[in-house]
Amino acid sequence: MSRVMADFHEFYPGKFNNKTNGVTPRRFLALANPELAELITAQIGEEWITDLEQLRGLESLADDSEFQMQWRAVKNLRKKSAAEEARKLMNIDLNIESMFDIQVKRIHEYKRQLLNVLHIIHLYNRIRRGDTTDWVNRCVLIGGKAAPGYQRAKEIIKLINNVAAVINNDPAVGDRLKLVFLPNYGVSKMMDICPAADLSEQISTAGKEASGTGNMKFMMNGSITIGTYDGANIEIMDAVGEDNFFLFGLRADQVKALHNRYRPQQYIDADQDLARVIGLLESDHFSAMEPGLFRGVIDSLLSPHDPWVTLADFRSYVDAQQRAERAWQDQENWTRMSIRNCAASGGFSTDRTIGEYNSDIWRLQPLAAQETL
Repeated sequence: MSRVMADFHEFYPGKFNNKTNGVTPRRFLALANPELAELITAQIGEEWITDLEQLRGLESLADDSEFQMQWRAVKNLRKKSAAEEARKLMNIDLNIESMFDIQVKRIHEYKRQLLNVLHIIHLYNRIRRGDTTDWVNRCVLIGGKAAPGYQRAKEIIKLINNVAAVINNDPAVGDRLKLVFLPNYGVSKMMDICPAADLSEQISTAGKEASGTGNMKFMMNGSITIGTYDGANIEIMDAVGEDNFFLFGLRADQVKALHNRYRPQQYIDADQDLARVIGLLESDHFSAMEPGLFRGVIDSLLSPHDPWVTLADFRSYVDAQQRAERAWQDQENWTRMSIRNCAASGGFSTDRTIGEYNSDIWRLQPLAAQETL
């Protein structure tokens, strides 16, 4: 109301209000992840399916070692299913003991799949240098579609696939790191991949994400979010607590303050890891047969007019990823965080969203649900 709808708000004060999006637990938990749904129901009953706030009943089980073991067993089952799909579609073997690090959403510069790729190249560089102390094996899965006329998004998809081809075929890398671009991403693919995620990537430039719902679907299935202070990430972190969320990056006001004084080269000069990553890209390491193929992508990252300020968040993102790795090395604690994320996801149901619309705007009389044969 302060920027986008400022004129309308001034003309109609009080007319506009906010309703956080939600997702349906019937599709994205009960249907997509029946094993987890069954485990939850066995502990707290089935009422959570129509009253998602009842997932709070799982909080008391977060420290229960037996329940943690069952929770991990379900997650591994879903990861195995996702790995089988990857083998069938792309002939690649994914180790389910690895962290499944997943970013699936529309391909767009503000969603910053590029930041994810920069981190992947950083990890690859570490392996090449022999810097693998306390290493955490990781399978990174990226999926999404680009608008037909969005040239830069198509270039980003090409970069992801080229980086994947190099990493996945380097014998020095082995199972330490895998990268997959999921073809033909859609709702059905989300239902397959969401239950398998350990780490949910929600890394949009702060101030650019209106809400988003993918983060809610992942959280509902026990994924732990790595994300910026943006969109529904803010409400997710408020619900689950910062100790169960990997926060990084500039805030929206800090991004705005960089306008007209953003100097990407300063971040490269101050960060040897980032300099190595940019150097690999500029050397055509991932486009040896097509020199200069990613010049446009590189120039966009290096431009002082980059509105997504991608390089400004690189170091904070890498540091947050390292916090995630340390957490992953303590599987008991990671499982505890996973359970707490699911337990705190009740507020992100469409039932709550629709209820708020009705109470504040529509004011309709609800009808009792009727069973059909």
